[in-house]
Amino acid sequence: MTDAPLTPRTIHRAGTRALLVDLPELAEVMTWHAALTAQPLAGQTSAIAAARTVLLEFATPRDAQRAVETLAGFSPTAAGQSTPREVTIDVIYDGEDLASTAEHLGISTEELISRHTSQAWMAAFGGFAPGFTYCVPADASTSEGAENFEWSVPRRANPRTAVPAGAVGLAGEFSAVYPRQSPGGWQLLGHTKTPMWDPSAEHPALLNPGDIVRYRAVRAEASGAASSNAGSGKAASQHNRTQAAILGRPVATLTDAGLLSLVQDRGRPGHGDIGVTRSGALDRASARAANAAVGNSSSAAVIENIGGLRITANVDTVLAVTGAEATVEVSTRSGHKVPKALAQPIGLLAGEELAVRPTGTGARNYVAIRGGLATDTVLDSAASDVLSGMGPAPLADGDSLKAGRAARTAVDPTILNPADSTNAATLRCVLGPRHDWFAEQTVQDFLSTTWEVSGQSNRIGLRMTGPEGAELSREREEELASEGMLPGSIQVPPNGLPVLFLADHPVTGGYPVIATVIPEDMDAAGQLPPGSTVTFRAVDPDTLAELPINPTDQNTDTQEEEQ
Repeated sequence: MTDAPLTPRTIHRAGTRALLVDLPELAEVMTWHAALTAQPLAGQTSAIAAARTVLLEFATPRDAQRAVETLAGFSPTAAGQSTPREVTIDVIYDGEDLASTAEHLGISTEELISRHTSQAWMAAFGGFAPGFTYCVPADASTSEGAENFEWSVPRRANPRTAVPAGAVGLAGEFSAVYPRQSPGGWQLLGHTKTPMWDPSAEHPALLNPGDIVRYRAVRAEASGAASSNAGSGKAASQHNRTQAAILGRPVATLTDAGLLSLVQDRGRPGHGDIGVTRSGALDRASARAANAAVGNSSSAAVIENIGGLRITANVDTVLAVTGAEATVEVSTRSGHKVPKALAQPIGLLAGEELAVRPTGTGARNYVAIRGGLATDTVLDSAASDVLSGMGPAPLADGDSLKAGRAARTAVDPTILNPADSTNAATLRCVLGPRHDWFAEQTVQDFLSTTWEVSGQSNRIGLRMTGPEGAELSREREEELASEGMLPGSIQVPPNGLPVLFLADHPVTGGYPVIATVIPEDMDAAGQLPPGSTVTFRAVDPDTLAELPINPTDQNTDTQEEEQ
């Protein structure tokens, strides 16, 4: 700490267990992030840096409330880094936007390539996707031979639906490499063969905050390997990836995978800095209940299913089904069909088949096998993330289901009956952190509208539609710099229709968040199928008491004035 004047900041409540801190510039963001990563606040579980903000998540609402008081006097000093790690990335400058970007900057393509390669860049923060690192021009004194230029490159008016892996791009003041194919609106200068993300490495992301990055122009036949004075980080790490599938016992076969069957567990929280979202089961209570019914630990991997499934036992085993309302039936070896109950252990003899058929109420069922599903893990989790592609691939018809060693866990009967599924939900939320980007009447319209979940929804988020004229318009017209996102964040994109982020959401986003659903209601959100109706109810972040539909009574931000 220092006796220097406090950095001017605004502290916003983001739901009940997170804070979003506005800071004046990226340098302050990096200083705060470094300090809060090295010495986390009480109960702090993650810190996600972005262009002008730091998002802090906490274990409990009380931890978040205490942190507001602590941060009021927080004034970290910049940590000196005498020998920053340097990484060189080979680039083939053949991007589709190379010529148009050069024209925008008023220079030739050759000059653009020269500037991009002579500029020293500093890795600032992660986001968007695992291994996607926003790099900014480094101070010329940081790396010998560096030369600084003014970088101001607008994003494409029409973002591409698929940017190839390895694409090197510019947007605003940032330069970055796309680690995998994904949508994107950056101006593409070229591509690299350098892997930006390696889940088998000790440090999966090639770039970490504070690294100095050099782009080097090469010909198409060059290998494109990255070099660094700290090593390439390719050493395999059993901490990040374990071959549990090799050790598992093949206890059953997935005869019919239904519309979508994924392996899920409690996810991989705390890795937002390298672009990794939590993922994991959308209805965590149902996943825990399924594991409890068969005696597994609460963190054991389960099947998350949409559309029903059928499982045939290879050996005698025990399963349980929870989640959405469904008909559960066992076909015995004698040809009888025996109905079974949800959230209860089901003994399945070798050769018998378990069938789960959804009734249309609720979206997802969870199936646990005694011993837990055994499969590869990434960052200590078997969760399948549909946005990043991290984790096991979706299960398919005929897949072998392998189980680990059965745990002798005491069953807690209080969690065997999670909340009933419904196709009409009222979700409690805390306004903000960006509800001040909307007029008071718009916020009232958001809270009083009955929204419908569209068919374009998935594990990334629930896309809403509303009655004609329900679109929410911003009061502020400027572009919002990308900032950290949470499960429960309700973004409002330019079309005015809210999107409620679920477990596989992007780590950062550039649309204002009008409200944040509280964690206690996210299980219910994860069970809403297309066609469900949703209303949002504003609550106080500390007491959860319902608040009137009046945004002036619900402002939970804390403003610190410059001293």
